[in-house]
Amino acid sequence: MVDQVTVALLAAIPADAAAPTDGIAGWALSLMDRLGGVGAGIAIALENFFPPLPSEVILPLAGFAASLGSFTLFGALFWTTLGSLVGALGLYAAGRGIGPDRIRRIVDRLPLVDVDDLDRTTAWFERHGGKAVFFGRMVPLFRSLISIPAGVTRMPAWRFVLFTTAGSLIWNSIFVFAGYGLGANWSRVEPYAATFQNIVIGAVVLFAGYAVVKRVRKRRAQSDAN
Repeated sequence: MVDQVTVALLAAIPADAAAPTDGIAGWALSLMDRLGGVGAGIAIALENFFPPLPSEVILPLAGFAASLGSFTLFGALFWTTLGSLVGALGLYAAGRGIGPDRIRRIVDRLPLVDVDDLDRTTAWFERHGGKAVFFGRMVPLFRSLISIPAGVTRMPAWRFVLFTTAGSLIWNSIFVFAGYGLGANWSRVEPYAATFQNIVIGAVVLFAGYAVVKRVRKRRAQSDAN
């Protein structure tokens, strides 16, 4: 038997639109159908550990499901934000488990990376970690990864929870409200989110390339000096 929420969703989708019956959207839809808002929270929690599960798909779909009465809009926001926090806490705990000493040993073995760079990054994070976590929860790619340095630098758990919850609530609200307002056209959000993500990826690649070139030039200068 086809689930009731699935029937409602398919009925609401225009004939020329893609029905979310398979792939990630279909899986998330089935999870929400069986577990309601809790299912949306579980999907978002897993997104922290498995980047192929994009929040940009799950969150608008949760908003759409809320618009159909599968659960309330407040429930969609509550459960997805709780899921974001639970997933982030898992990575935060992993970071604390790794610890600063082990990170230093790992970095010391990496080419083109100096422990001094790690020390500067750690010092910066200790000064601005709250802002980094808050804004990081609203940036693709960094949404999950930002939890690890927070754990490694031993950010107080209460501060991590506070900034993670605040940043996640803003990010989740944007997409849940978009899905709620767009209804059957919830999938229109994804191309805009994908463009934003591509911009972030491009910026990261350029920054990483600049850092590598700068490091190589520094090493060559030191070698020539010797």
